[in-house]
Amino acid sequence: MATTPTVAPVLFDRALLRARQGRAEKRGAATFLLDRVAEDMAERLHAVLREFSSAADIGTSGDQVQNALTRRVGQFVRVDLPDRETEPLALAPESIDLAVSGLALQFVNDLPGALAQIRRALKPDGLLLAAMIGGDTLTELRQSFAAAEAELEGGVSPRVAPFADLRDVGALLQRAGFALPVTDVDRIVVRYDNAFALMQDLRRMGATNVLMERRRAPTRRATMLRMAQVYGERFADLDGRIRATFDVIWLSGWAPHESQQQPLQPGSAKASLAEAVKGRGRS
Repeated sequence: MATTPTVAPVLFDRALLRARQGRAEKRGAATFLLDRVAEDMAERLHAVLREFSSAADIGTSGDQVQNALTRRVGQFVRVDLPDRETEPLALAPESIDLAVSGLALQFVNDLPGALAQIRRALKPDGLLLAAMIGGDTLTELRQSFAAAEAELEGGVSPRVAPFADLRDVGALLQRAGFALPVTDVDRIVVRYDNAFALMQDLRRMGATNVLMERRRAPTRRATMLRMAQVYGERFADLDGRIRATFDVIWLSGWAPHESQQQPLQPGSAKASLAEAVKGRGRS
């Protein structure tokens, strides 16, 4: 009896995401997170003692990552993540030495499938190095909206995307066939005058709600004001400014090669990324 292929649930409206990112770029994007990721990625790649003749920047919005890594790579191409998950990445099998991605994979509907495609595109002993939003990102905003909606509207609507945690991402790397998978988290806490200033930054990142199950009707003014009040009551410092958490999950993995160490046991992808990539590469 034939089995039906598993289809990943469609969580994100990727066409809307692309439109909002384009609008944010035209109006002056807020790039402080991506700037930090690009700088950190250059430092992490510096620990890898080998050259990369060909690389692909997968899905990154903006040129920060590519500009930061240009000197390490002979040829750099940019590959968009498709709006439809059934469409393949525009990469031939075993065609690149390095795949990088900055703050894009958190909006992929089929993350296991995307990682598997990246793995197939890497040459033996090729490296994936990526950063994605995950963990407890925007937990303060999530809790404040939930409290306001429960109080004023009698229910909670999905507003902040579900984010993968560290253990999930490590397991997905192993599932996709990567050797020596490693994950770690960079927690960034940003302070704002109020919740509305945070939301303005999210709009300038093109990172507002793109969930398929989002509420289409505009949020009631009373709900927005109550959300901001709850945020200030629960998550403000002594000076009155509020905190917003962004967890950047770093992930790396190698396309298998006979020169490598034995792969980690399932569930053990917890070591420092810097330690994992330090000294990798063949002389």
